[in-house]
Amino acid sequence: MNRKDFIKTTGLTAAAMSALPAGKLFAGTADTKVKIAVIGVGARGVGHVDLLLRRDDVELVAICDVEERALTRTKGVITKSGKKMPEVYTGDPYAWKTMLEKNKLDGVIIATPWEWHKPMIIGALDAGVKYVGSEVIIGITLEDHWDVVKAAEKHNAHVMMLENVCYRRDVMAVLNMVRQGLFGELIHLQGGYQHDLRGIKFNDGGHGQAHGVEYGEKGFSEAHWRTEHSVHRNGDLYPTHGVGPVANYININRGNRFHSLCSFSSKARGLHNYVAKYGGENHPNAKVNFKLGDVVTTSINCVNGETILLQHDTDLPRPYSLGFRVQGTEGLWMDVNKSIYIQEKSSKEDQWDDAKIWLDKYDHPLWQRWSKDASGAGHGGMDFFVIHAFIESIKRKIPTPLDVYDAATWSAISPLSEKSIDLGNETVEFPDFTGGQWMYRKPVFSLGDDF
Repeated sequence: MNRKDFIKTTGLTAAAMSALPAGKLFAGTADTKVKIAVIGVGARGVGHVDLLLRRDDVELVAICDVEERALTRTKGVITKSGKKMPEVYTGDPYAWKTMLEKNKLDGVIIATPWEWHKPMIIGALDAGVKYVGSEVIIGITLEDHWDVVKAAEKHNAHVMMLENVCYRRDVMAVLNMVRQGLFGELIHLQGGYQHDLRGIKFNDGGHGQAHGVEYGEKGFSEAHWRTEHSVHRNGDLYPTHGVGPVANYININRGNRFHSLCSFSSKARGLHNYVAKYGGENHPNAKVNFKLGDVVTTSINCVNGETILLQHDTDLPRPYSLGFRVQGTEGLWMDVNKSIYIQEKSSKEDQWDDAKIWLDKYDHPLWQRWSKDASGAGHGGMDFFVIHAFIESIKRKIPTPLDVYDAATWSAISPLSEKSIDLGNETVEFPDFTGGQWMYRKPVFSLGDDF
């Protein structure tokens, strides 16, 4: 199958399946067990393991990690579930290759440090795995993203980035409103990753003392690897939580696409100040020159005329917010003040309504159907939906609702923003990973009543 046929076939299949009633979709699949392995069972991966163990249609065949603490905790979760203990692969950074060689798998979930995502995705595809779910992001360089896309096309396989915010309840209610025309024609959208990560980027190596200032070899969990990116890179390093939902609102890669991008970075002070405050000005890490600006702002133009503003803000004191804004010719939603205004439909002219009034009214059918099953899942239930969509796609042998072109497009914002900043804030062209097929592909995300 050539590239054009692969893109066309996956889009048409997903669209057709999403239109079927749920009863048809589940017919003949109730007893199907899909064989899954998880690479990386740390803080993120163990959550995926827990969700997989809840399902009777999944056999957890293998888990892989280099950290004994992560494996011990995950084994405890598996034992508590009453399910069979999977094969455990560890001992060296490439134990995952042995795992892929020794097991016939329907799907692999990857929850490892960012720099491992591309080689693990391609390694799984080369090993014959047809469905790969990767945590954010899927590559470091722009070439990484092209390599993943080409590998998926070569193997006629499916790569789904596990972008769970696309399934956040308010985000999906707004998607429902967008598709029903409540906001009119969309004009401008905003989102971002605005989350104080200083306590994650630095810790005491896992000893439990507050306000540790170590990272790298002396750090634990994400401090072991994530902080290095702040030392060496300057750009929007984590764009997909913000861009994924808004891309679905304006049908990116399905009748629309990103055209160009421009990024700006502030100075970097937050990480230094944190280390100096809790470790002292003489601590070695207080001498580190962190390259990542405290606030990185990226503007994207779309071929259909919309603009998108993204912000990456992880190194200053602030409450968590993804900063969503969806603005059209008839009104807008603002995540930060939890408000909605719809022209001639809001309770008072030129005054905000409490967003909850509208979000409850337009609660997405997926949440109405699956809210009880999602109860207790991570991130307010979002994690249930992303794993559910991945597993159901495997069972039915259909494309995942978020595909490799979505993954590459959203994730590529990182290297493109780095390039723009390096060039003195120049506007850079956005690559078209679909090879022109965005003009013909149809929207599929959450259009069925099942996943």
